[in-house]
Amino acid sequence: MLGQWLGAAVEPSEDDAPPAVEDPQPVEVPGRADALAGADAVAYRTTFPDPREGEATRATLVLEGLYARARVWHDGELLGEHDTYFEPARFEFEPSADNEVIVECRRPTDGFGGVHETDLLPETDRVPGIWWDARIETHGPVALVDLSVTPTLGEERATIDAELTVDAAEAVDDRATLSLRPKGFRGGAAMERARVQAASGERVTVTRQIEVRDPQFWWPRGLGSQHRYEVTAKLDGAERSATTGFCTVDLDDDGLVVNGQRARARGINVLPSDDPAADVAAVADANANLVRAHAHVPSPSFREACDEAGLLVWQDLPLTGDADVDPGRGAELAEALVDTCRSSPSVGIYGVRDDPEAPFEQPLGSGRIARSRLRWRAWRTSYDRSIDDEIAASFDTDRPVVPVTGPPGTGADAATLYPGWDYGRADDVDRLVDRYPGLGDVVAEFGAGSLVDRDDVEPTSDLADRLDADDPAATQREQARTLKRVGEGLRRRDADVLASFALRDARPAGGMGVLDADGHEKPAYEALADAYEPVQAVLDAEPSPGAVGVTVVNDAADPAEATVEWTAGDRSGSFDTTVDPLDSESAGGLKIPGGADEVVLEVAVDGERVTNTYRL
Repeated sequence: MLGQWLGAAVEPSEDDAPPAVEDPQPVEVPGRADALAGADAVAYRTTFPDPREGEATRATLVLEGLYARARVWHDGELLGEHDTYFEPARFEFEPSADNEVIVECRRPTDGFGGVHETDLLPETDRVPGIWWDARIETHGPVALVDLSVTPTLGEERATIDAELTVDAAEAVDDRATLSLRPKGFRGGAAMERARVQAASGERVTVTRQIEVRDPQFWWPRGLGSQHRYEVTAKLDGAERSATTGFCTVDLDDDGLVVNGQRARARGINVLPSDDPAADVAAVADANANLVRAHAHVPSPSFREACDEAGLLVWQDLPLTGDADVDPGRGAELAEALVDTCRSSPSVGIYGVRDDPEAPFEQPLGSGRIARSRLRWRAWRTSYDRSIDDEIAASFDTDRPVVPVTGPPGTGADAATLYPGWDYGRADDVDRLVDRYPGLGDVVAEFGAGSLVDRDDVEPTSDLADRLDADDPAATQREQARTLKRVGEGLRRRDADVLASFALRDARPAGGMGVLDADGHEKPAYEALADAYEPVQAVLDAEPSPGAVGVTVVNDAADPAEATVEWTAGDRSGSFDTTVDPLDSESAGGLKIPGGADEVVLEVAVDGERVTNTYRL
């Protein structure tokens, strides 16, 4: 319906007149205009004929992922402004025979650009623009503008609160039907009616509470099924649907609780992506049951994919680093974020600020002196978290909110731990958790970087300074070893939540991803998937010739009666153990002979066999 878009870097308009779009070039909308990378303000222009047909009397321009501060003009008239990219922008307009729309997008100045305003992403991924969708909706006399649904679990009853917004071009006095049906499973349906009264040109909102009998929970994968309910509203030929589900989440000193049951979360951080569904599938295939949207808000299709796949979502505000922000603006965004996510049963944790300080920006080595430096840097680091706590308190949600995520020394509520990358060796994860009690309970990030063998691109300076550009394969093997050791170490220490960083490289030459920028697996992906098996046998230390212990970890809801078989060079053996739910148990030990090139552990539970391989 919309025509070809043209884009150009512009000087932002200082009045209500649209900016001058000089020397524009064709761009893909929705998407990111690579050719305009580095611009602080970009204007997009398109033309199209009258989109109305038949009985349609009105038209609405809908822009999603409108980053970040935007103004929109139709035929030279300012339609309005928008400053929250994860909320859809809707502008009703009166079409003409030939229409022109200009959208001016500027970088944020309020500090809430999140990861998009850091060099973690290349400039081509940060161009202000219309990232997710651009469309025209046409309406008859009655338009259902929005349908929001909120699940509520009381002590004696379960309900879904439906809120329907109706835009009336002519007077309405009618009843809207709100029907409820289970999605993908058998269960009771329900229907309610809500009276709608509106004068011509009026927009009204009506609410109705729909009771759900015998509600079925949405569970993270591995713990149960992903039951969801669809609500459909109909009025005067117009229709709109929304999907939701019942899930309760708590995170406190006793750990993670989902639907009243203790649980453990194994996750991966994701960065902004053009294919969120593929990323969600890759996270699930790595045996994870949690995904963290790192300092950004993904498109609605991301949450829909997580609802379907059974991935619990840790959803951050777009706030990272030491940005000086207004807590009032933070509260506005917190309200918008909760409103955006409240229908998704998968959204289980909210985060406020990511990495407010960087005490380990310059990596430390390993050894006794490096450990002393780590303790010194952590001790001298101080951070005033009062604004983050104020923003966290403004979240109107029953979900847990994590005010600060950061490295040792910041007093963070969730840790970012990088042994084997920023400091020490991967094996130091045990020492860190021992030295800083509680540090390993909720770990929002751990990992290491690696290079990809590409002749056409150069690695970023931070990677080039740390890694051997002449041997990308060796850097990938070391990355796999680090993620495996740290991930398994945290599981042995009974971490309630842990998440590696990150799923996909942000740049072609390499990065922190277990997938490269094109989505191909690095060795670290398989290593992490092995470490994340719900029931797994792991070595207690970095494998080397000599004696080493074996622990069986069990993230399942039932006890695991396991048999562990092992081989190391020309030696082999087995032992049996029983591990309680959400627990770990020492299962014995083995001796690695000199000259062995790998150790293989195989754990058998209820006829299922899982292998874990260590290469020396």
